[in-house]
Amino acid sequence: MRLLLVEDTVELARWLQKALTQKGFAVDWVADGVAADHMLHSEEYVLVVLDVSLPRMDGIEVLTRLRRRGKNVPVLLLTARSALDDRVRGLNQGADDYLTKPFELDELEARLRALLRRSQTLSAQNQALGQLTRDPEGYFLLADKPLALTPREASILTTLMQRRGRPVSRQHLYEQTFTLADDVSLESIELYVHRVRKKLAGSDVAIVTLRGLGYSLETVPCG
Repeated sequence: MRLLLVEDTVELARWLQKALTQKGFAVDWVADGVAADHMLHSEEYVLVVLDVSLPRMDGIEVLTRLRRRGKNVPVLLLTARSALDDRVRGLNQGADDYLTKPFELDELEARLRALLRRSQTLSAQNQALGQLTRDPEGYFLLADKPLALTPREASILTTLMQRRGRPVSRQHLYEQTFTLADDVSLESIELYVHRVRKKLAGSDVAIVTLRGLGYSLETVPCG
């Protein structure tokens, strides 16, 4: 069970690395956001423990880049007790859980074990909703036939599939689909959602607009 620990407080990081290793994890440790972004781009982990306040690149940006690349590894954020905004931003960007400092090791381990169980359950089978299936490699099938999608369409459908049945805001879809270098407006997300809707038409899965909340991928009557 390989875990990435991203924490810039050396004493805390060393204590966590030792303690989690004793609990059966193989722990890689980096102390800044740029190094974390590099490791998450080049290595595979089952879990990430990510501090929000980091040098060179903050934890929220590391998380945003990770999710934009389509990586679903569970992420637990470490935040200051008073940093409510960081917790909200982190959850909106795709964090799976958070823990405020200071914390007890037993609580951290319990939360990590819960995230690991949930992740293993999801990865043991294809993600599916009605006639729509996403395999572990990220390819979609609709009624057992390959669904042709552009990279941006696939990014939108992947984000919706990961949160199927729950609302996803336009802002979150935008951030998962486009990079800072893309010269497109937030409204452009509606065009790509429309295109994906057309490709799902006639099946028992549809993208539903939730006024004020965004979009949700849900099952519907066929046709």
